[in-house]
Amino acid sequence: MERQSLLKGTIILGVAGIMARFLGLFFRWPLIMLIGDEGVGYYQMSYPLYMFFIAMASGIPVAISKMVSEKNALNDREGLLLVFRKSLLLMSILGGGFSLFLFVNSKFLISFLKWDEKSLYALLAIAVAPIFISIMSVFRGFFQGMQNMKPTAISEIIEQLGRVIVGIGLAYILLPKGIEYSAGGAAFGAAAGGIFGGIYLFTRFIKIRRVLHIKKLQKDNNILSRLLYIAIPISLGATVGTVMSLIDSVIVPQKLLEAGFTYRQAAVLYGQLTGKAFVLINVPLTLSIALCASIVPVIAEQYILGKQEEVKNKIDMALKFSAVIALPSFCGLYFMAEPVFKLIFPGHSDGSALLKYLSISILFIVIAQCTTAILQATGKYIAPVINLSIGCIVKIVISYILVSIPEINIYGAIIGTIIGYMVASSLNILLLRRTQNIKINFYDIIIKPAFASFIMIIGVVFIYFYAYNITKSNGISCIISIFSGAIIYIILIIMSGVLEMKYIKKRILKQ
Repeated sequence: MERQSLLKGTIILGVAGIMARFLGLFFRWPLIMLIGDEGVGYYQMSYPLYMFFIAMASGIPVAISKMVSEKNALNDREGLLLVFRKSLLLMSILGGGFSLFLFVNSKFLISFLKWDEKSLYALLAIAVAPIFISIMSVFRGFFQGMQNMKPTAISEIIEQLGRVIVGIGLAYILLPKGIEYSAGGAAFGAAAGGIFGGIYLFTRFIKIRRVLHIKKLQKDNNILSRLLYIAIPISLGATVGTVMSLIDSVIVPQKLLEAGFTYRQAAVLYGQLTGKAFVLINVPLTLSIALCASIVPVIAEQYILGKQEEVKNKIDMALKFSAVIALPSFCGLYFMAEPVFKLIFPGHSDGSALLKYLSISILFIVIAQCTTAILQATGKYIAPVINLSIGCIVKIVISYILVSIPEINIYGAIIGTIIGYMVASSLNILLLRRTQNIKINFYDIIIKPAFASFIMIIGVVFIYFYAYNITKSNGISCIISIFSGAIIYIILIIMSGVLEMKYIKKRILKQ
């Protein structure tokens, strides 16, 4: 059965994630043109409820990945299918239950949350999605546990294509009936994406099922309890982040008003931070999320087999990859914030300074995500959640204090984000060093990628201004400099020995 290395799996999922985000632009732009701000408002009202469910259930695919990887390492083929079956039952109940809850209580929720009554159709449409997304996540967890990232990657692209084609198609067809119906059609795109992605994964699973040749499965009541034992802390961590972001959305605008800004000014600043800067920060974090998905099964396999030296090597490599992702992303967005804003938001590029300073947080967010995945792979489920909670509390306290100071204003929220993730990542590293008895080689992991990133960004800035003097086009100059920077950086990390060519050939070209 096909499987990939940590590096190759990360690249596959990372490229697919970036492609999926790019496809997402083809959903937002035509949707705004079709139904305007009003229709998008109806669509967005129900979306946080859906995302809250995704956060609550996010621990189960990770738990599936870890348990399947362990069973596969022990050559327990019957066990890994039992994990899949129990997981499918659990997620079907959770997803189906949440879908039913939204259907039955849709009017009550709209009344309780004081939403516009026209948002009912979007809520009913989005209510279909949890059951299909839940089932799809089980298949993804299974394949990731088998260290085969291709089915997950392809399903992500199929899911997004289904969402775009069906969502925009229904929005266009239903527009004559009213904007609220059109918004409902757009919201149904999430369910359509889950259906198409799930069908593809099911066909791939059938092929694996035949290869395993398991005709009858024995009962094992411990699987479900262990699945929940692993999944609940991970889900709590995701939910903590979602809840803290919700609290932040209340605190920051209020504190901006206290700082002397008008309602409109506060809304503009908060929109620039969350609707622009954070959106761009999330692009490199797509690669980090891909790395985390690859880390769990790879390290869990070596850990269950008791190969401690191999575990340490995988941890060292994972930390190195996290720095290789984070440092150039920080440099690129810090020094190229204004050109990037003009490229992505033409005519609406105000707020580039927010992206510039928020980019500092990338290193700490990526390290926090990476170390959390490593700790979860080695059986530490609750501690990283506690560390994240401490970081989130620090973030909120700092935001609460600093945003109300007129001279600092919205930048107080950025400072809170940076320090909050700095605390969480530092606590995770201390825990990792203590539990795994590893010595972190900061020269190889941080200094070398930092030097390569520094040289890269000098080249990027020079190429940008040189190209701009010739073309007088920010877009062309920005794209040329970014692609040139990627090539320069890849050459530098190979020349400096951060990633050896023989490793790349072995882990990518020969697999």
